[in-house]
Order: sequence, then C-alpha cells, then structure tokens
Amino acid sequence: MINELFDLTGKVALITGGTHGIGMAIGKVLGKAGAKICVNDISKEKLDACVDEYAKEGIDVYTLVFNVTDENDVNKGISQIEKEVGTIDILVNNAGIIKRIPILDMPVSDFKQVIDVDLVAPLIVSKRVAPGMIKKRSGKIINMCSMMSVYGRNSVSAYAAAKGGLKLLTANMTCEWAKYNIQINGIGPGYIATAQTAPIREGGHPFNDLVMTRTPAGRWGEPEDVGNAALFLASKASDFVNGHLLYVDGGILANFGYVKGENEIE
Repeated sequence: MINELFDLTGKVALITGGTHGIGMAIGKVLGKAGAKICVNDISKEKLDACVDEYAKEGIDVYTLVFNVTDENDVNKGISQIEKEVGTIDILVNNAGIIKRIPILDMPVSDFKQVIDVDLVAPLIVSKRVAPGMIKKRSGKIINMCSMMSVYGRNSVSAYAAAKGGLKLLTANMTCEWAKYNIQINGIGPGYIATAQTAPIREGGHPFNDLVMTRTPAGRWGEPEDVGNAALFLASKASDFVNGHLLYVDGGILANFGYVKGENEIE
C-alpha cells in the first residue's frame, strides 16, 4: 500500500532544464519511481551529455531542445512530447538562472531576463500543460521556488523578485486549477551541494562556515534531498496538498529568518 502511494509507473514527467544539478536529481528520483522522464534544455550538448548520466541509473530519458521563455517553442516542444511519449502527468518547472548584481549596477535587460526565465517561463509551460491535465482530471505541477521566495538578500534582486512571484503564481494556479484534481506546489531548496556551490563549500570558506553553523541539520543538502521532496509532491501521497511551498533547507529558514549585520548572507 505504501509503495503504491509513491509508484509513478506509466506517468510522463517533464523536468525543464533537468540536465544537471537539482533538476537531474529530481529526474532520477522520479525515473526510479517508474515515471517516463522528459528533459528539455536550450543546449543540445547538455542534453546529449545528460543521457549517459541518466543511463547510469537505468533511466531512459527523452530529451528535446526548446526554449521555455518562447511560447511558440514551448507549444512545439510539448506537442512533440505528447505525440512521442504521452500527455504530461507531472511538470517540474525547474529551469532557472541567477545574476548576482547589485541593483544600482544591474541593467534592466538583465533583470528582465531573470524574470522571463524564472517566473514567466513557468507560466508559459504550465499554461501549455494544464489543459491536458484538466481533461484527464489529474496532474501534478511542481514549481522550483527558493528561500528567496520569502526574504531578500544582497545582490539577487531579480532572482528574489522572480521567486517571490513564483510562490504567489503557485498559489494562484492552485486557486484556479485545484478543482480539476491538479496539485500545484512549490519546493524551496536550501543550500545544496552541487557543482555550482563546490567552490564555496571548501573548508574555511566564510560562506561554508555560515551555512554549517546556521543550518540546524548541520550539513549542506544533497540534490537527492530535493528529489525526494519532489517525489512526494509528484505522487498520490500529496493528493490533498495544494498551494504549498515545501522548504528543503535543513531548518535554516527556521533558524535565521532575516539575518543582519556580520552574519548577513551575501
């Protein structure tokens, strides 16, 4: 009975930008649970490389190049997935970017690019996928939010604005689509041990010391920690969970809230 709750056999899952890091970890966990994994990216090279990584876990991944910020491109890409794999049952809006630039120095074009990728794209992809879910009266949408969905931080104004907007977009999708038995939720990762964070996880680095001392769990998160949360939100176990933002942060938000002064997270 418990195993059935988390069995995704036959489900079609699209993880946008799932070629590496947290997105790939989510894809691997959902794939091991039986889902048919589809991954997109704007880079064919990244897609080609990720096929081998998924294969190491025994997962046959369907890859497709399309740009999540381009409505026409998304429509073509989703149509191809529907034709060759099946109607999407699980959507993980994972593709995202961050630009660490102080507000006074940030070109408006850079700000808009972050908003387009991190906030507008989840709207575009979800709008394209939702009608199929509505027709089936079944579906799961997971938006990759952030701790920055609820607090500010130095030099990431565009990212925080986008992720704060994505948190409320998740709530509004819920208000409109939950009646069709679609569960829309968000995940807010804490500080996760990925290739991107490797340079600041070295012993003695001030940021590493801060994360280790302020995270009640006493460690950096692993990508699989986020993948396991995604499995819950993609499974029958979360059928009455809707409009929720699930933080996977080892308790750090509970511990620091708004951090000021010498301990401020840069």
